[in-house]
Amino acid sequence: MNLNFTMVAQAISFAIFIWFTARFVWPPLMKAVEERQQKIADGLAAADKGQHELVQAQSRVQEVLNGAKQQSQDLIANAQKRADEMIEQAKLAAKTEGERQLLAARATIDQEVSQARETLRGQVASLALAGAEQVLMREVDITKHRDVLDKLSARL
Repeated sequence: MNLNFTMVAQAISFAIFIWFTARFVWPPLMKAVEERQQKIADGLAAADKGQHELVQAQSRVQEVLNGAKQQSQDLIANAQKRADEMIEQAKLAAKTEGERQLLAARATIDQEVSQARETLRGQVASLALAGAEQVLMREVDITKHRDVLDKLSARL
């Protein structure tokens, strides 16, 4: 074989190989590479968007948490205020009830004192009459002096 012919044949076969590769192999490879680049770019954009949304979501979560904390503090304050009001109302009711019971007890005591005085008056009058009767038995006629004795009894 001839060296020139071999070189020319190799050059022609190399040219055919390059033409075949450029015509049929290279475009699908380039298309696959471009699609992959596009997917990578889309993935990076989606990751950036996701990162941005994550930051926004975290800020919204923080706002919601702050709002919930504030609301819970307001609820606790309202509950404490209501509890204080209920305690004050209970104190007032207890004080009113105590005053009412004190007045009732004083009225009962006054009534019992009055009854005791009346009983004592009756007993003193009986004793005075018994004593006067013993002393004046000889001189007093009960039937004649009944009015005087009744007045004396009423005065005592």
